[in-house]
Amino acid sequence: MRSVTTRRPHAFTQASEYEPRHHSGPVHRRRTRPPMALTAPPPVRGDLPRAPAGGPPPLHRLLLCVALPHLAISADHGQLTGSGVEGCYQAGRRVLARCRLRVADREPMALQGRMGPADRAHFLAVVRTPTDAGPDPELSVERLRDADGTERITVHNASRAVRRFPVEIALGTDLSDLAAIAAGRAGPELPATVHGGGLRWTADDGAGAVVTAEPPPHEALAAPGLLRWAFELPPGGSRTVELRVRADRPARAPGRSPGLLPAAAAAEGDDHRVGRLFAASIDDLRALLQRGPAGPADIYPAAGVPWRCGPPAAEALWAVRMALPLGTGLTAATLRAVSRGQVRGRGADAGRIPGPLRDAGPHLPPSCTGIEATLAFPVVLAEARLWGLPEQDLEELLPSAERCLRWLRTALGEGEPLGEPGPEGPRRAATQAHAHRAALLGADLLAACGRPGADDLRAAAEELRERFLRTFWIDDASGGRPAVARTADGRLLPFPGADLAHLLDTGLAAGGGRALGLLDAPRRARVAELLTSPALDSGWGLRGLGGRDPGHNPFGHRAGAVRVHETAVAFAGLAAAGHGTEAGLLLRGLLDAAEAFGYRLPEMYAGRRRAEGGMPVPHPAACRPAAVAAAAGVHVVAALAGIGPDAPGGLVALHPLREAPLGAVRITGLRVAGEPFAVRVGRTGMGVVEEAAARLQLGV
Repeated sequence: MRSVTTRRPHAFTQASEYEPRHHSGPVHRRRTRPPMALTAPPPVRGDLPRAPAGGPPPLHRLLLCVALPHLAISADHGQLTGSGVEGCYQAGRRVLARCRLRVADREPMALQGRMGPADRAHFLAVVRTPTDAGPDPELSVERLRDADGTERITVHNASRAVRRFPVEIALGTDLSDLAAIAAGRAGPELPATVHGGGLRWTADDGAGAVVTAEPPPHEALAAPGLLRWAFELPPGGSRTVELRVRADRPARAPGRSPGLLPAAAAAEGDDHRVGRLFAASIDDLRALLQRGPAGPADIYPAAGVPWRCGPPAAEALWAVRMALPLGTGLTAATLRAVSRGQVRGRGADAGRIPGPLRDAGPHLPPSCTGIEATLAFPVVLAEARLWGLPEQDLEELLPSAERCLRWLRTALGEGEPLGEPGPEGPRRAATQAHAHRAALLGADLLAACGRPGADDLRAAAEELRERFLRTFWIDDASGGRPAVARTADGRLLPFPGADLAHLLDTGLAAGGGRALGLLDAPRRARVAELLTSPALDSGWGLRGLGGRDPGHNPFGHRAGAVRVHETAVAFAGLAAAGHGTEAGLLLRGLLDAAEAFGYRLPEMYAGRRRAEGGMPVPHPAACRPAAVAAAAGVHVVAALAGIGPDAPGGLVALHPLREAPLGAVRITGLRVAGEPFAVRVGRTGMGVVEEAAARLQLGV
């Protein structure tokens, strides 16, 4: 995800945050990332904007209201100052940069800024004036700002006298693209003109924005960009001004298709944080849905706001896979969107899903996300079928999955572990786990659909298991460990990281059970021990690289930071493998972090060791919300119940975590076989299905 000299993306492109936009050939050297865009713009020509020397603008203290393609970024005081990335955006263009309020000729004193739902922020301030009867402020200001730029400003008079005072709002914008702003190349503020009861701005390219107010202002001044009112409030009285901002070129409507994410899904339990995290995760996923170019049904989750809102990639597949308990509608839509980019025809790359490069840590060259997406596609489709994917969606998407599986068989044809493209491409342990899962679940999928190739894939999976033990497992006095990677010249890298969690992620098999994994029981136990060791478990989640290993950086994306979805994958894998105690440790740390972040988990945060009374340290450039982090909240809550559906077989199994680390849990409003599903897990770890489709039987 990084280049050699930077740690996070600095701008936005239609492809992704990684280095080449699509990668299918050898990797010879790292290159500077192209900028990224909030939505897919026309192809970029000429020089791409460079990131400022100080890196991307910090996000960790900002409030992000999201309902893509709308976005509002505010400091916690509520004033939009036009600095950094503050402002209201529509489809990647800043339609409002400055919105500064003055009441009684004073700026309000900010008291609190907080998020409500994913698309709204709430700000509270007071105004102290010489006419206050005592030391207590008598005028208060409440501001509600929505992602689409709508804002309601309410002034309340708590004094026992009539108060008369002016209210003015200074407005301005540069109509700059988010890419340019993030790269430090925002344009100057544009001159305003009076437009009805508000103001209007027009850029050189003809784009424009308008702010209107209700009630209309008593005075509108174009040169300073001011709207003014004269308020008169009786004792205990209030008055509200509503601002609306719109672009001249409206963006496509947000992806709000009914049924993609169930409105009734909820969780509750002895630990109240379960319900809070579950609700916030669904809220963030819904806010990240965006439309592609193929019409209203072309909907998928953006990878993260604000940096990564381009076309769907591996992160989108991970997100919809972890969100399958909420239904298969979003999964089918995302798979369709991803399949559009699949390489067709013949040749070594046929069947591949192109993807950009991302950083792989201090010991490896960048890795290609296209491999991960290609291996994830048939896995997601196979699991979606077991959750109840409609037959027509399965038939439509199956050819794309078959192309992915043919590419996998070709890539494994030389008898070597699956590696990155090019002669110097390393072989990563996590990639072998992805390939093994794709082969086994892909074989199940082909067999169930009456397609050829299942036996060959099962044979390939068996060879992958044997090959992994020969080429990746390091025997030592501690009980052995998997190497995180093997270089092209055969050297093993022993440095453990959070991506070892993928070795435990076997996937869902027919009958509601788990598929066979790469490792046998003793080696799974050893991986469980490594994952929960102080070197990897920070107390808030898993580090990307062990705390004492060379190159460790607690803020490094794969060099020591906590990536939320990998901790969630580890929890679910440990739980499924019977390591409930270790799973509970990770889950409690993740919940503690979620509480500290107001239940909107960022894509990553610093992997600093947890201390008594401490708090998790945010990463200044992490996307928040991010699709994989939001879906991780759904994943861990569902994994507590161990739901294993086989809708075509008319079965659903429950394998709850016997240790019940959070006490009793109840989850309602899920979807299995297209029908509502509810489950309860008691304090003793016993699971009970409370609601399910009539045709489903409880399996084992």
